[in-house]
Amino acid sequence: MSTNLTAAPTRAPGRREFLRVGVVGSLGLTLGDFFALKARADQKNYASKEGVAKSVIQIVLPGGMAHQESWDPKPDAPLEYRGPFNVAKTKLPGVVLSENFRSVAQVADKMTIVRSIAGKEADHGRASYTMFTGYRKSPALEHPAMGAVVSHEFGPRRDLPPYVAVPSASEYGGTGYLGSQFGPFGIGSDPARGGYKVRDLTLPPGVDDRRFGTRQQIRGVVDDHFRAQAKNAEALGAMDEFYARAYALISSSAAREAFDIEKESAATRAKYGPSDAGPRFLLARRLVEAGVRFVTVSYGGWDMHAGIESAMKRQAPGLDTALAGLIRDLDDRGLLASTIVLVTSEFGRTPKINASAGRDHFPRVFSLAVAGGGFKKGLVYGSSNSTASEPEEDPVRVEDVLTTVYHQLGINADKELMAPGARPIEIIDDGKVVKDLVG
Repeated sequence: MSTNLTAAPTRAPGRREFLRVGVVGSLGLTLGDFFALKARADQKNYASKEGVAKSVIQIVLPGGMAHQESWDPKPDAPLEYRGPFNVAKTKLPGVVLSENFRSVAQVADKMTIVRSIAGKEADHGRASYTMFTGYRKSPALEHPAMGAVVSHEFGPRRDLPPYVAVPSASEYGGTGYLGSQFGPFGIGSDPARGGYKVRDLTLPPGVDDRRFGTRQQIRGVVDDHFRAQAKNAEALGAMDEFYARAYALISSSAAREAFDIEKESAATRAKYGPSDAGPRFLLARRLVEAGVRFVTVSYGGWDMHAGIESAMKRQAPGLDTALAGLIRDLDDRGLLASTIVLVTSEFGRTPKINASAGRDHFPRVFSLAVAGGGFKKGLVYGSSNSTASEPEEDPVRVEDVLTTVYHQLGINADKELMAPGARPIEIIDDGKVVKDLVG
């Protein structure tokens, strides 16, 4: 007969526990209320205070961009590993990028490139979830994306939404267990398309500013009435905050102007290029300049199982021009020091070119690019081996990268937020700040 020496002992509740429950009842609290309060008392809590970085632009590349055809080419590897492209020299001694990124190569001295991301997920959805949240996907709990956490910790600035998705919100870019008021503002239109117009930023036909103000006052009276009678006052409070932000947004001429890329000169627009990436990245710059804290921008499709040469020739030039233009523009305006540009995908691609002249899903090692917000300039961190199939030096986990981004923003990722059922959950579990990336 074996004995479990590590199991916690069990016992019947004693007189002290019964007395405590009695006191709880006398205060009008249920036992559930008591345990919720206890969970909050045990919660790890750190005050978030703005750090070196004030804003983030997260550029999302759906599908999994090949590291060999972007940030980590292997020009000396056999052809079946090297792939169809040559390299572009950077301003950094001995550092090259794929020839698909000749423009970015010229601003590599303003960037950090991490070539040793060690992933675990080869499924699109699960890998995307990790990249947005820092957690592996679980059926038990949905975690908030980085933008939602930033919104929760800092709130709006200058009557602008703290979190904006361009052109639309990702499936995994939501609030998770946090309230809906921390979710992304979806612009409902693509700045890369004709007729671009942000929804919900203009008053309905026939409603002028005076009528709008009257309606806002009436809604406040009605909300106060229902809040006084409602059982779920907390939910109504969240809605009230949501509407307050919406009213501030609609009534702010500065907010409306921030979304208007037509205000930009032709010369500035040309820096970003004519692809879909150009207007989207330009809008992201306008938003952080105006005060938005976190912007996600989605561009392209990078799931290149077949014909990777022609596929990269279609997709990469737009990203190359727009990304280089964004970094230069932020730097010229004095915004790069306070704005993190984080370029993320899902995973890398297989070391060998497959029978369809493409590359398949490969999470074991891939690359990530970042610039600004206190990340070191001109740094290539970590490495993969000669065939880009394994991390060779300084492997980095996705959760460590996100923890480092939070650190630069002034958020301790070890802080616990409260999930349903009074469950304190770390913003990121066991994430580490990669100190060599910043400073």
